[in-house]
Amino acid sequence: MNALGTWYNADRVAQSGSVILSEWKARREAERAGRPQASVPISQITPGSDMFDILTGGYGIQGAGVPVTEQTVMAIGAVYACVGIIGGALAALPFHLFKRLTDGRERYDSDLWWLFNESPWPSWTAASAWSFAAQSIGLKGDGFWRIRRVTPFTQAIQGFEPYHPDRVQVIQDAGRNYYRVVNQDGTVDIVDQDDMLHFPGIGYDGKRSITPIRAALRPAGGIALAADEYAGSFFRNGARPDFALKTAGKLDHDAADLLRNTWAARHAGPSNAHLPAILTGGLDVQQLTMSAEDAQLLATRKFQIEDIARIFGVPPHMIGYTEKSTSWGSGIEQMSIGFVRYTLRRYIDAMAQEINRKIWPQSRSYFGEFNVDALLDGDSKAQAEYFAKALGGPGTQGWMTINEVRRLKNLKPIAGGDKLIFTSTGQTAPTPADNPAPETDPEETDASDA
Repeated sequence: MNALGTWYNADRVAQSGSVILSEWKARREAERAGRPQASVPISQITPGSDMFDILTGGYGIQGAGVPVTEQTVMAIGAVYACVGIIGGALAALPFHLFKRLTDGRERYDSDLWWLFNESPWPSWTAASAWSFAAQSIGLKGDGFWRIRRVTPFTQAIQGFEPYHPDRVQVIQDAGRNYYRVVNQDGTVDIVDQDDMLHFPGIGYDGKRSITPIRAALRPAGGIALAADEYAGSFFRNGARPDFALKTAGKLDHDAADLLRNTWAARHAGPSNAHLPAILTGGLDVQQLTMSAEDAQLLATRKFQIEDIARIFGVPPHMIGYTEKSTSWGSGIEQMSIGFVRYTLRRYIDAMAQEINRKIWPQSRSYFGEFNVDALLDGDSKAQAEYFAKALGGPGTQGWMTINEVRRLKNLKPIAGGDKLIFTSTGQTAPTPADNPAPETDPEETDASDA
């Protein structure tokens, strides 16, 4: 109370906005600025360390004498295909939002659905963002989406901005993770763990996961790159092994260089591979190395395809390698189902759990999950048989309702279509003609701010 006996405070009125919130924000920013910044002593920047790879562009990681980096391994067809298959499969999965009920759960509408399924950030589509997250995990070990909130004073989410793993550094302090991120404009922010979706991969230790390029792709990718380089050199030289030109006479240095250059100009390269060689002056050709088949170049390249597919957990037939696929139909189908269950699951489970604990912290009412049924659909005949049994066909008890099936096929629900059909009771399903579908679905509560 001032001297006039009122609660009027001139200093507070003179300030724009909320004085309490402004003080809280200033205190929060001061605390963030005062947190320890990670630093690496020069003595620890040695070949094999993360900082050495950052400073050298990854050339500290050698495999078969060839630098193995994110860019170089993506030049390998098998790696490119595996990353594309996993990213594409993840991008094809819808992410649904649910509300738990006492007797089950129900879908609910929210602005978050658009962020997860259409566009998480203005410059990203949902498909590209999910695919990028899968690539980040597959090559760098971790994926990062920064949670952008409407204001620092609310939990309302504006969007999710994907970050390349090389632009994120994890700092631990007092049992919490903080993320030092480099933005597109070059500025640096310290982000609290509650404002970062951190999708871990294999070997997560609370800060970062194992880098697949360093742990597994270094030898396999290095050999594949070396084999590709050798094969390219082999065909550039006319698909011929190394050889020597022999002569009984003695050639001086200039004459030898002239002969070598003339031979290369006439016979090197695929276009000259079948030109006949004319040898004069007592010249003779002697092969120095084994042929390509004897050196098992092709076998090496085939094995690397299998090895890389094994590292990523992708069945070889899915990246076009079918040489050892002994069966089509059920065998290939089961391998594809195994890919969803045992490879894709380790991505989507980690992502769903991270999303749920950051978007709805400690909430038992709301959650989200990927719908993997989108990838497990069989052909039309198989789907018809499956749905017939699920609805309570001959010899089976129904475990799905008509509206649940219609929802999977992106059809509107029908009135009375939420009842299970049991063959023992003789119940029959209502038809759309008998029960016209409602014009619109009943509105459900928007729980995005819950």
